[in-house]
Amino acid sequence: MSFNTPGPPPPRGVLKSPQGLATAVTVLLCVTGGVNLLSAGVNVFTMSLMNDLDADPARDPSATTDLSDILTGLTGLLQLLMYLATAAVFVVWFHRVRVNGGIFRDSAFTQAPGWAIGWWFVPVAHLFQPFVIARQIWRASTQLGPDGTPVRVSTAPLTAWWAVWVAASIVGRFSSTVYTGAETPGEMAAAAGLGIGSDLLMVAAAVLAVIFVRRLTALQNTMAAQGPYALARPAHDEAPAAAGI
Repeated sequence: MSFNTPGPPPPRGVLKSPQGLATAVTVLLCVTGGVNLLSAGVNVFTMSLMNDLDADPARDPSATTDLSDILTGLTGLLQLLMYLATAAVFVVWFHRVRVNGGIFRDSAFTQAPGWAIGWWFVPVAHLFQPFVIARQIWRASTQLGPDGTPVRVSTAPLTAWWAVWVAASIVGRFSSTVYTGAETPGEMAAAAGLGIGSDLLMVAAAVLAVIFVRRLTALQNTMAAQGPYALARPAHDEAPAAAGI
């Protein structure tokens, strides 16, 4: 008489590879990081200019402030365009890995797949609910050991990205508020300083997002290629299978 080790139910649904979307998101995040670096440089220029004007009020500001306004406007437009493009592709990728996660291990989730898109558009909730879903996707995409217990895979890439992204979002909004209300060169310099901090945080968030996207995509590739149970080595030591999903 033989006994079968109980395991997760067989997957229901059709897996779709997140690899192409992950590559597109990676490229867009890299470009977005570059645009934010450019914006940080413009804010450094603006802060220096405003500090000079604050120190010497008699100085004619017209030519230099016009240049600062043009550069600020152009970089702001570039940031907006790249943010919209990156966010759109990222959310599509996020929904794709959520659907795959439900096929791998539906019991890991507490909300319907549609919320992987919906929560991003809900004020305040978008600062924490997508993180909850991301953790559940990570858990569902992690293989089990031979005894059926989950293989430990560090969620540090997810946690670090989310913390920095939330910080960057908050600082960015505060910077915009200060900039809108600024009237004196000193206030403009302070707004530019906050803008530098926001831009650099966004660069860091973009780098960490790339790591998160690539790591989660690799976990799903491994799960799809090898099944729910890890092979000889733990899942976090396995290179993604060439075939992918």
